[in-house]
Amino acid sequence: MMAKKRRDDDLPIAALLAPDILALLQEAPDEVAAETEEMHPADLADVAEAIPRDQVVALLNALGAERAADVLEYLDEELRSDVLETMTTRQAAQLVTEMTPDDRAYALDELEEEVADEILSALPPEQQRETEQMLAYEEDSAGRLMTTEFVSVPSSQRVEDALASVRAIARIGRKEAMYTIYSTDDAGRVNGVMSLRELLAAPDGAAVSDVAWSEVVTVTVHAGREEIVERTSKYDLVAVPVVDENMRLVGVVTVDDVIDIVQEDATEDVQKLGGMEALDDPYIDTGFFTLLRKRASWLTILFIGEMFTAVAMGRFEGEIQRAAVLALFVPLIISSGGNSGSQATSLLIRALALREVRLRDWWRVAMRELPSGLLLGALLGLIGFARIELWQAIGASDYGTGHILLAMTVAISLIGVVTFGTLVGAMLPFMLKRVGLDPASASAPLVATLVDVTGLVIYFTVALLMLRGTYL
Repeated sequence: MMAKKRRDDDLPIAALLAPDILALLQEAPDEVAAETEEMHPADLADVAEAIPRDQVVALLNALGAERAADVLEYLDEELRSDVLETMTTRQAAQLVTEMTPDDRAYALDELEEEVADEILSALPPEQQRETEQMLAYEEDSAGRLMTTEFVSVPSSQRVEDALASVRAIARIGRKEAMYTIYSTDDAGRVNGVMSLRELLAAPDGAAVSDVAWSEVVTVTVHAGREEIVERTSKYDLVAVPVVDENMRLVGVVTVDDVIDIVQEDATEDVQKLGGMEALDDPYIDTGFFTLLRKRASWLTILFIGEMFTAVAMGRFEGEIQRAAVLALFVPLIISSGGNSGSQATSLLIRALALREVRLRDWWRVAMRELPSGLLLGALLGLIGFARIELWQAIGASDYGTGHILLAMTVAISLIGVVTFGTLVGAMLPFMLKRVGLDPASASAPLVATLVDVTGLVIYFTVALLMLRGTYL
């Protein structure tokens, strides 16, 4: 489970409780644990974020190691790192030891390397080995995201014995994933799965292998975030079992971690769609100059791209001077192409993320978007044609004797620009994914920039062909 980000002004209950808990810390710190035992660790984390930072360590010490570890898991990442770095190595190691394995690895990974190594070396041998193994996996892989606190029983065991084992496991220590039971063979390879309810309802005398489902959906320790989310969503799992190269069960990725992954990926995609680099931290916690750098890079690229719009305009400068009326419709033409491209790229980025389409489907998508672009362009062209003719008829504008040709120019240009924009917007995510880049980088501003330049070329080329001898 990854730490959640919260702000003080979003936590009215924590803000109300904070003064009382602070007073209790000053007057009777030994009573803090008893007074807050009914509070959820997430709510206590809210309180910790609402009190002065120099009092957070005192609060955690007053709660006791196991309870404090629960709170630490929900704490804001920056605050949690500050707390662990403020504590002595022994204190920090005591708290980190009590954390769930995935959160322990995540918390240490956020610390300065020297501090993390000191805390890691102070952990008990079993937790140290377990954490080092998880940290050795690639970031964002299933091996890094999984927890090793799961429940498994031998498939040859009888149901009564399996139930006794599950009860014993539940009594002697915290297991993060108690709701799903996995069955394994003698070599530790997973060969079945069942819910706790199915185990409880199983008839006495039956073997675990008779109750467990043999079709087990797994991921390897090297599986990426997308694969984990896809398996969880497709099979409605509450935990995804993680296996090594020999199909031995080594951990599970729980649904709360999957939700965090989905939220983080959605946030990153939305930021990229806005035409900027994704932020590593929440907006309010991102440094001013870091925020500028994240925004300036893409903004500069887009600005340079838009310079080609001026080049295109310059290429047709003579025609614009001879027929100034053409300039009136430039915003109409290029915005329509950019809007159609942005629609297409948004649809395809999301479809690729959800695996509704794959790279091999690019031709099917192109054949679907081509007629869509033509029809959408024809619709906008018809509206543009009607607008010019209507305003000419009522005297709102005077486009001269060639108004019909001008209206046809605008209509044909809109068909061409919208069709081109739609195809570019649909194909660009495929191209980026094909070369190993994030399709979300095909942001709406990028597509609009590409279509702006081409849209002007299409518009003025059509105008040259249609209006020669009339306006030009």
